[in-house]
Amino acid sequence: MKTQNILLIVVIIAIGVPVVNYLIRALWRLLSENKLRTAERPPTPGAARHSLWRDPGDIAKLDLRWGQDGQEGAPKPPFRFVKEHKKGTSPNVTVEDANKRRWRVKWGDEVKPEIFATRLVWAAGYFAESNFFIPEGSIEGAKDLKRAGKCINADGTFCDARFELDDKAIVKRFEEHGWSWHSNPFVGTHELNGLKILVMLLSNWDNKDQRDVARGSNMAIFYRKLADGLIEAQYLIIDWGGSMGKWGSNVISRGKWNAEDFAQQTPKFVTGLQNGVLQWGYTGQRTPDATEGISVEDVRWLIKYLGQITDFQIREALLASHASDSEIPLFTDSLRSRINQLKDAINQSALVGPS
Repeated sequence: MKTQNILLIVVIIAIGVPVVNYLIRALWRLLSENKLRTAERPPTPGAARHSLWRDPGDIAKLDLRWGQDGQEGAPKPPFRFVKEHKKGTSPNVTVEDANKRRWRVKWGDEVKPEIFATRLVWAAGYFAESNFFIPEGSIEGAKDLKRAGKCINADGTFCDARFELDDKAIVKRFEEHGWSWHSNPFVGTHELNGLKILVMLLSNWDNKDQRDVARGSNMAIFYRKLADGLIEAQYLIIDWGGSMGKWGSNVISRGKWNAEDFAQQTPKFVTGLQNGVLQWGYTGQRTPDATEGISVEDVRWLIKYLGQITDFQIREALLASHASDSEIPLFTDSLRSRINQLKDAINQSALVGPS
C-alpha cells in the first residue's frame, strides 16, 4: 500500500472517530430527553426531608470488612432462585436467603469495585447499598437461565458473586425518576462536592445521571421510613462498578479494578490549585459535572471525615472485595497518596492565603 494511501486512511480515522462519537452521543442525548419528557411519574411517599449525607459518627469504629449491616447482616444460605434480570451490563438474578431477605446477585468485572467503593463512601457518610462478596455457594431452583447460565452451574453452584440487599421496605426510584448532578436539592453544598471528590478519588468514570437515562442512569432516590416514622428521601449513587481502575472518557482509555492502572494515574489526581479552586486529572462520562467548581473549603469539609479512615480500614474493605495479596498494598498506598494530595491542597491554600 502506498504511503499516501496510508496517510489518507489515518486522516479518515482521525476525523471519523470523533464525528461518529459525537453523533452517537447526540443520539443518546435526544433519546434521553424524550424519555424524560414522556415519562409518567409514579407516586412517591411524601418525604419530610431530603438527604445526601449523614454524620458517620466515630469513623475509627466502623467495620469496613462487613460494611453498614455488619456480619450479622450478611446473606444466609440456602439461597432460593426468584428470577433473572434482563437489564444491566452484567448477568444478575434475584434470590431469597434463609432469612427471607431478597438479594440482587451479580457477576462480572464490576463486583469487586462496587463492594469496595460502597464501603468507602459509606464510611465517609454517604448513602450506599448494602452488599457482600460471596466467593462460592449454591442457588436452589435456578432454571431457564439466559446470561446468568454462564455464572450458575447446572447443579446451582456459583462463585465470585456480589449480593446486594433488595429491601422491599424502601421505595426506590431509578432511571428517569432518579436525580442528576446539576439538578438536586444539594447544588453548591460541601456534601455534593464531597461526593464528586469521592467519584474522582475512586476513579469512577461511570458518573452518568438522570440525563443519561437512555443509556442507564447510576443515580437513584430511596424513600426510607425512619425510626421516628418520618420518610427520608435519600440520594445516592447506585453503581460504582466503573471504579478502582483507570478513569477515562472512552472505552479505550478507561478501565475497572486494576491496581497498576490506579497507581499510575494517582500522581495526576489533583493537578493544581487556582484561586481557591482545585484542578483535577479526572475524565469520565460527565467530566465537567465532576471536576468544576470544587473549592478548598469543600475539600476541607470532606477531609474531616475521609481523613479519619485508616489504612487498616482500607485494607479491610479490600479484603471484603477479595482483592489479591499483591493488589491490597498497591491500592492502599495509592488511596493514601490521593488523600494526602487533598490535604496538601488545603495546606497550600493556607500558605497562599485569600486570593
